[in-house]
Amino acid sequence: MSGDDARKASGTPAAAVAERLRITEIFHSIQGEADAIGWRTVFVRLTGCPLRCVWCDTEYSFYGGNWHAIDDILAEVATHGAKHVCVTGGEPLAQKRCLILLRRLCEAGYEVSLETSGALDVSAVDPRVRKVMDLKAPGSGESARNLWSNLDHLLPHDQIKIVLASRADYEWARAVLAEHALADRCMVLFSSVWGKVEPRELAEWIIADKLPVRFQLQLHKLLWSDARGK
Repeated sequence: MSGDDARKASGTPAAAVAERLRITEIFHSIQGEADAIGWRTVFVRLTGCPLRCVWCDTEYSFYGGNWHAIDDILAEVATHGAKHVCVTGGEPLAQKRCLILLRRLCEAGYEVSLETSGALDVSAVDPRVRKVMDLKAPGSGESARNLWSNLDHLLPHDQIKIVLASRADYEWARAVLAEHALADRCMVLFSSVWGKVEPRELAEWIIADKLPVRFQLQLHKLLWSDARGK
């Protein structure tokens, strides 16, 4: 029996089946990064990621998860009464129906951000969404996956995030910042890998070089360390 025949036999509408996403967790916390830092936020963490950054702190989102109808996701988000929603992963754009979720959240009146690796095309993301897009430095082990054409699809309210694990990563990021005039496109965020580069050290590098970037710490780690769902 084909998939369509099975849906007909079960009485399940095709549209209802189509608008589902595999979700690792939905939780209510404080945004710890980017321009919405400090705001009470609902996080929708999608399952799956095609990258394997060596310093990843959400490896538990690579596998597993449960299927949720997009209507049910929106209903759960609404129970928390927060204005801000962050769709994250893993890599949320690895699930194509993530684009539907982003649009639906915007239509519901939320301030929506998307945390994405920069390895997948962002051109179809709803323009109301604030894209927080990584550029992977060499220390991540995934710098070859940077999709540089994504830079042309960033809007002024978007942000570029570069996570740095060493001085060599910093030198790479400084060169990329200049070569691609990143700060002219949108806000650029530099942050250090937890336990690899001391935050004060990174701050001093930025000051010494007078870089037009925003230094950031991961506020959620200062509050809750590596606790899941925080």
